[in-house]
Amino acid sequence: QVQVVESGGGLVQPGGSLRLSCKASGIGFSIYDMGWYRQVPGKQRELVATITSGSRTNYADSVKGRFTISRDNAKNMVYLQMNSLNPEDTAVYYCKAERNFGAPMDYWGQGTQVTVSS
Repeated sequence: QVQVVESGGGLVQPGGSLRLSCKASGIGFSIYDMGWYRQVPGKQRELVATITSGSRTNYADSVKGRFTISRDNAKNMVYLQMNSLNPEDTAVYYCKAERNFGAPMDYWGQGTQVTVSS
């Protein structure tokens, strides 16, 4: 059974930092592209950052220079280090495992809430 589980969300003050973690089980993790997405009520889910199986990264313009995505294939883990947080970063953050080899397949986590507020 495939499981994608996020953790690390919470309440943080503006200017603060959080690190989100995602563990993906039941897949060949090392060949999957991974990503972080976020969503606020009434809005579309948006891409935050991606990291390919070859560890190439891409970021949304809104988070460039502040967020860093990384992966540890030995642990089936992907991380999102978030620095210099502002209230506009408040959202539910979702982890996605994406297979781009063979038949395309996506697996989503349940999400973790990040709230940036004083």
